Amino acid sequence: MKNDSGKTSLTILVTSDIHGHLLPIDYGSNQEISYSLSKLAPIIKEIRSKEENILMIDNGDLLQGTPLTHFYAKYMNSLTNPMINVLNDLEYDAAVIGNHEFNYGLPYFRKAVSQSNFPWLSANIVHKFTKETYFGAPYLIKTFENGLKAAVLGISTHHIPHWEYADHIKDLAFEEALFAARRWVPYIHDEEHPDIMIVSYHGGFERDIQTGEWLETQSDENQAFKICDEVDGIDIMLSGHQHRTVTGEINGVTVLQPGYNGQVLGRVNIGFEMMDGEWNIKDKFGEFIYPENEVPDQEIIKITEKYEMETQQWLQKPVCKIEGDMAISDPFSVRLKEHPLIELINKIQMEAAEVDISLTALFNNTSKGFSSQVTMKDIVTNYIYPNTLTVIEIKGSDIKAALEKSASYFSLTKEGEIVANPSFSYPKPKHYNYDMWEGISYIIDVSKNIGSRIVELTYHGEPLNPEGDYHVVMNNYRAGGGGEYRMFKGKKVVKEVKTDMTELIAVYLKKQKTIKAEVNTNWKVTTSINH
Repeated sequence: MKNDSGKTSLTILVTSDIHGHLLPIDYGSNQEISYSLSKLAPIIKEIRSKEENILMIDNGDLLQGTPLTHFYAKYMNSLTNPMINVLNDLEYDAAVIGNHEFNYGLPYFRKAVSQSNFPWLSANIVHKFTKETYFGAPYLIKTFENGLKAAVLGISTHHIPHWEYADHIKDLAFEEALFAARRWVPYIHDEEHPDIMIVSYHGGFERDIQTGEWLETQSDENQAFKICDEVDGIDIMLSGHQHRTVTGEINGVTVLQPGYNGQVLGRVNIGFEMMDGEWNIKDKFGEFIYPENEVPDQEIIKITEKYEMETQQWLQKPVCKIEGDMAISDPFSVRLKEHPLIELINKIQMEAAEVDISLTALFNNTSKGFSSQVTMKDIVTNYIYPNTLTVIEIKGSDIKAALEKSASYFSLTKEGEIVANPSFSYPKPKHYNYDMWEGISYIIDVSKNIGSRIVELTYHGEPLNPEGDYHVVMNNYRAGGGGEYRMFKGKKVVKEVKTDMTELIAVYLKKQKTIKAEVNTNWKVTTSINH
């Protein structure tokens, strides 16, 4: 705020990757958790009550991620989006478009935009033909009572086409994040003359912000470090997408990434001094505020009450019974040795697509599997993404290449113990990029070098033909090359099953009524060539 000495301050509050976590609930157990947007809300409101110059930004991946958002999207979307209701209540100034905003289709997202009392920013999501920004202005200018002028440029990860179902992003083009920053930062300076230039980028850091050491070398998915290093005129870089908690400086740019799921509120403090009639930045730093001891905001509880009540009723609906053990106590063991849940999902995919080769993943390390009585809650907490299925035609050599990529998930300790490759956990957890297959038989030998670990590979008892054509079903994310599975990208699409996977699973289980927990041991992971 301005004072008699010609000084003022600006507080930037930022959330990112909320992923539908409005309420402090673990939907898998229905136990209370220590974080959520409703627990950040009292902190936000208290800061607003004490300070004048506040800029409130969400950095993307807001609309998808919990059973609440899934149920709303499928069964309650005639009402206002509950996520938008809450951001409106908290008086957000802007939101940046994340990759998961498109998961339920473009009309769904457009409706959310129309319900928002704030702009959705993305300078690099443009009309495919006109190249004009698709969702309105690429940036926000906010001028405060004392004349302080802040600019916020929104940029989205340009890898969205690698992951999203093509129909969901029809008529959109995604320019490179670095290109957009180089184009728009000088434009904003020339046209708007802001006192502070903020880039809010739904993307992460490809290098360590302290050492400059490469964290990711195989992809340009994340470009925050490069943008700070190569684009002049940026004062603050707000990032996301990697689900990390990071703050510091790169090339004089204060950077901050505020975690995920409402686990932390990011805050950037900027001090200004008046010089020659202009506000000049005197100091700036980022920090984090954790909500563990906060009581959830009662206004948000009230806003979401109807949505949550109907979601909970739906979650408790019984679907089928399980004979045997389909629970998960150790997610790593599921990837190391065949598990009945993964086999079941592959079986459902093959039946829905009418093919005999399938692949899927255990998406995260919080899946609990199925207990003896399966409910809708069990389905949506184990299969967390609104994926559809795609059948593509690929060569045997493509299958081998994909298996080799999955096999890089494993590492060996000095003692010869098989462990998860750290690159699948840092800088962002990517356990969903390890696939398990049905319809073929294979052995992964972790003692071999990465790229040469598939030591046996057969189809119907015969060696897989590298030049043969095979029809394989997988989710739409993987079929588009998501997870850097480039061997799948651009391949012939044989069939698309557009029913959401959670619905396919529910229909299959209801039809069967009772499912046996079993595996056929068509693959294994070993450390020796002597099988």
